[in-house]
Parts: sequence; structure tokens; C-alpha cells
Amino acid sequence: MSAMDLDFTEAELHRYSRHILLQDVGAVGQARLRAARVLIVGAGGLGAPLALYLAAAGVGTIGILDHDVLELSNLQRQVIHSTARIGRSKAESAAETMMALNPDIAVEVHARRMDAEAARELIPRYDIVCDGTDNFPTRFLLGDACHLLGRPLVSAAVLRFEGQLSVYQGHLGAPHPCHRCLNPEMPPEGLVPSCSEAGVLGAVTGVMGTLQATEVLKLILGIGETLAGRLLLWDALDMRFRTVKLRRDPACALCGKHAAVRDLSVHGAAPALACSVA
Repeated sequence: MSAMDLDFTEAELHRYSRHILLQDVGAVGQARLRAARVLIVGAGGLGAPLALYLAAAGVGTIGILDHDVLELSNLQRQVIHSTARIGRSKAESAAETMMALNPDIAVEVHARRMDAEAARELIPRYDIVCDGTDNFPTRFLLGDACHLLGRPLVSAAVLRFEGQLSVYQGHLGAPHPCHRCLNPEMPPEGLVPSCSEAGVLGAVTGVMGTLQATEVLKLILGIGETLAGRLLLWDALDMRFRTVKLRRDPACALCGKHAAVRDLSVHGAAPALACSVA
């Protein structure tokens, strides 16, 4: 993060007053938020609430990456967009809403696919990366890239009435697990349906995207206990949350002692972001 500036305008003090009142945030914490740079991959169901809450919180620079254009079927869950913007770039539409909500932040639009080239170019520019996609090739690319490039990854996923969330910081070394400690290999194509194939309750993406934003804010502020080393699972039908402990795998292909994944050459052409989860 860039150096913190503790000078706030009267408008900023008023806008962020509820944050500044919090003992764990205060003016110093708000300055940390303003100095932070966060990349959101996917301007869909997860990326929508995530982007809105990070923008509202005053995260100083937010990158939003999505190559897709807005469709009518997206609007059941992707609340950052509007009917009038159907056919427009999702990344540009999201940025427009974010800037309308908080014109004091900077939004960097990346209307492109997330592939190995984009990962190498963009991830080092940001402090934290957020995964809001719903296809395994992109998720594995982001997990590998963030580990190799030394950035924390806040990763959420949803399907039907369920969601999951974790923070991966395997690049910090033991005992932190990486994403491949949980899922060593991608499942066979077609085994796990996407939300465009199996459906998703719109509000589920809202809950998980908001929880994702909460983890990002905690990381920036250095407060509380993040989900690093834990996997949060939520079943909306039963309204039950449970947390599973994740352990670093000594034989992991990415973070293990004899890691085989040492660069991004294993990742070929970029897949579509599907329904950007979401």
C-alpha cells in the first residue's frame, strides 16, 4: 500500500464518520482504506456487492476486470448494473455505479479476459485480489498467480442455495495453506455445473459477496481473524454457517516442498467468465 495520508476533507470525515467512530478503524484505519488497491475479477453476482461495499468504504483504488457484456438474465443477481445498460461492458457499467456512489475513489476498468498475461500484468499492481468468477480454469489461474506473485486472494463461490468463502495466503509460508491444498486439481469438465447451468438464488450471491468485502476490509485494516486457513460454508435453505479448518499440504503442487507449479505456463487460453458468478 502507498504511504498513508491522514488529512481528510470535511466531506470525507462526514462520509466515513461511522467508520471513524469504530475503535478498530478510526482515522488511521480509514487512511489505510484510502491507500489500498484491490482488484476484483468478475463484475457479476459476487463482484457486484463486493465492489459496492468496497467503494462505499472508501477503498482508494479498485480495479474491476470483466470481458463480458451485460445481459438481461444477469440482473436477477448482479445489482451493480441496470436494465438501461444491457449490452454494455460489465466492467464499465460497474465502474459507473461505483463512481456515482463514491466519486472520491479511483476505479480502474479492465474490460478483458483474465488469462496468464493479464494475471502477470495486473496482479502486482494491487494489494489484494478478489475472485468473483465461477469457472475452475480461471479460479485455478487466480489461485496460482496470487501465490506466485505474493498477493492474498479472497475467493468466494456460489451455486444454487449455497456459498463458500476463504482467504488464501499460502505465499506467506507455513502454516498458511494455498488454494491447491484444498483442491489439488481441477475437477473434470462438466462435473460441477456453473450457475448458468444449475441456477443460483440471487440473494445468495449478495450475502457471499458482502462477506467477501468484509474479509477484504479486515485484511486492509489488520483487524479481527480472517478466513485464512479456514473455509466458510453457508447453506441458505437451512440458514446454517459452518467453518472447516484448512491445512497446508506438504505434498501440494503449488506450496509444497517439491512444488511442481512454479510459473503460469500450465495455464493456457483464458476461459469465459461464465456468469461471473455468479
